[in-house]
Amino acid sequence: MSKEAHDRRRTLRVLGTSVAAVALFATAGCSASSDSGSGDGDVVLEFAQWWEPELPDGAFRELMDEFEAENPGITVELLSGPYASTKEQLFAGAAAGTMSDVVGLDGAWVSDFANQGAIADLTELMGESDYDDSELASQIQVDGATYMIPVVNFVYPMFTNDDLLAQAGVAAAPTNRTEFTAAANAVAGLGEDTSGWILPLSLEAPNGIQNDVMSWVWATGGSMLDDDGQPDVTNSDVTSAVEYVKGLWDDGAIAPGAFTMKEQDKVEEFTNGRVGMMIDSLAHINLIRESNPDLNFSISALPADDGFDGERGIPYASWGIGVADSSEHKAEAFKLVEFLMSEKTNSKLSSIANAFPGNTESVPDFVAEDELFATAFEIYQNGYPANEFTGLPVAEQLMRLFDEQFQVLLDGGQSVDEMLEKTQEAWLAEF
Repeated sequence: MSKEAHDRRRTLRVLGTSVAAVALFATAGCSASSDSGSGDGDVVLEFAQWWEPELPDGAFRELMDEFEAENPGITVELLSGPYASTKEQLFAGAAAGTMSDVVGLDGAWVSDFANQGAIADLTELMGESDYDDSELASQIQVDGATYMIPVVNFVYPMFTNDDLLAQAGVAAAPTNRTEFTAAANAVAGLGEDTSGWILPLSLEAPNGIQNDVMSWVWATGGSMLDDDGQPDVTNSDVTSAVEYVKGLWDDGAIAPGAFTMKEQDKVEEFTNGRVGMMIDSLAHINLIRESNPDLNFSISALPADDGFDGERGIPYASWGIGVADSSEHKAEAFKLVEFLMSEKTNSKLSSIANAFPGNTESVPDFVAEDELFATAFEIYQNGYPANEFTGLPVAEQLMRLFDEQFQVLLDGGQSVDEMLEKTQEAWLAEF
């Protein structure tokens, strides 16, 4: 696949500066929307997201307090929960027309929510408030209108439990697939309920296909789409990655319970010291450190195919923000969006989240202050951001369709070619 083809796919549905530009600038519980405010006429905004639990205690509330001080008459009620439960609540709220006023969004959900009419047209809200969007690093659009603004962006490097690897005789984090296989099998061979690698494949929350499976394709510069942005999961890049993961499964190197495991389960297992390696978001570093201060872990680039020396795709995800179309306080809700995307606030948020900012003028302080994040920044600079699910139609369903066939494959019910041919057919039907 040519680099030019990758570039076309990466910018397919993203407006403005690419997420890669963020790095360059950095170098220099859902319930019904509030129908009315309190008795004194104030507006109460409900903000449903999974961000607060992943930040240092009280940090996100402090930002909301700053917003309230700058906007008298507007109060923010945070509805916070883990990613998976927030997703479930938002989808339920979208179906019932009871979304919170402001919502945290994953790019994979945007097309579905926009087509349901559940989230508001932010292009329209920006126009109504005379908002200058020139400092936004990126915008996620559907049919030419913006529905999500990425607030901060996270890369998904490989996490290694350095003590477990050392016990297994692995001196350094693996850099290619052969080294990864050897390390995963060595850690699994320690016994004592340890596993080499952990892979969440819950059909209920199938983002493991995006973050933990397709990332092997992107790490070697591959793609799951053709040059026109259409499904192409039978190509050699995807085939090779699926065969590779299947080999790890057959070796017994992958943690048990994968078919029902969600992302938070993966993080808990790694945090508790039972897993040698995982692919995960930088957003969880604070959570891991707080939950297990004694855990000795590092991050590194995802291993590429043996002999690959090209530019590696770096999986990434965003904390995106949107406004519920059912909200009776859209103008006030957009004020909160503006606040979070301002240079000052976005610098603070990206710093405490250890993420790359969504405002091109914002500069996080973590690069100079924390060795792990300095490493992450270097990984980011040496590759290109890759997440081909962002903005695709029914992206969540595409992951689930792949996941269904993948589980049959791992269970021994079909071959790799059969699995990918069925997935290709199912994806084409959705497109």
